[in-house]
Amino acid sequence: MRKRHTPKDRLITVALHVALAAGLFFAAFPIYWMLSSSFKSNTEIFALPPTILPKAFTLEAYAAILGDPVKLRFFFNSYFVAGVVTVLTVLIALLAAYGFSRFNFRGKGSLNTLIISTQTIPPITLLIPFFGLVVSYGIFDTYVALILTYLVFTLPYAILLMTGYLNTLPRDLDEAVAVDGGTSWTALWRVIVPISLPGIVATSVYTFLLCWNEFLFALTLTKSTSMRTVPIGIQLLMGQHAFEWNQMMAMSVLGSLPLLLIYLVAQRFFLAGMTAGSVK
Repeated sequence: MRKRHTPKDRLITVALHVALAAGLFFAAFPIYWMLSSSFKSNTEIFALPPTILPKAFTLEAYAAILGDPVKLRFFFNSYFVAGVVTVLTVLIALLAAYGFSRFNFRGKGSLNTLIISTQTIPPITLLIPFFGLVVSYGIFDTYVALILTYLVFTLPYAILLMTGYLNTLPRDLDEAVAVDGGTSWTALWRVIVPISLPGIVATSVYTFLLCWNEFLFALTLTKSTSMRTVPIGIQLLMGQHAFEWNQMMAMSVLGSLPLLLIYLVAQRFFLAGMTAGSVK
């Protein structure tokens, strides 16, 4: 028998939809404003009252970004650093997670606790120690400094994420490889890795986004314009006497689109990898 909806139920439903619509507007309007402002002139952005739609649609901000080799260098730096860190993080995290998931060794519990405890340390408290280390080793203002620093922050969570995923895979797979005369190395690369694609994709997307969006260490550990990343490049558009808001918005759009495409393509694997092991 179909349940009748009382006025109270309908009121709750309407209130829920209104709350969801308000939340959607709150989340989507900044994105729309960024996109709209990127097609305005800098003069129109400062006009009062502000215009919701561009009065004079222009691509001058995008032309200024794409036509400037210095600004394009920001994108190259972000892609290069984030890409290298992602590859190294996934590789190291996969090996470490396989060890935690499949083997028992002395100090395993303590090491696992240490990895988890690193997530409780605010990154800003490590800024000065990292700066001192980078300068003392002579790698200040280099890709090596950013890559090594980012690895410190991406590896712990990546290891935990991959370990949780590998724990959901039956040990019978490893035993079957051993029966056929294969080693643990064979089991990892021939069997475990191919069926761990959701976990690998989730770890890769998380790592890439974290590196791409990082601002504080990229600002502190680099000084030359040729080493700056996109978040720093956006900040550099804030001059002493003028703010290039349209170029800032255009660079933000250009920086966001690749990340959005990556997430849309890998969304199915990302969600599967992030939720794997949550019940177990």
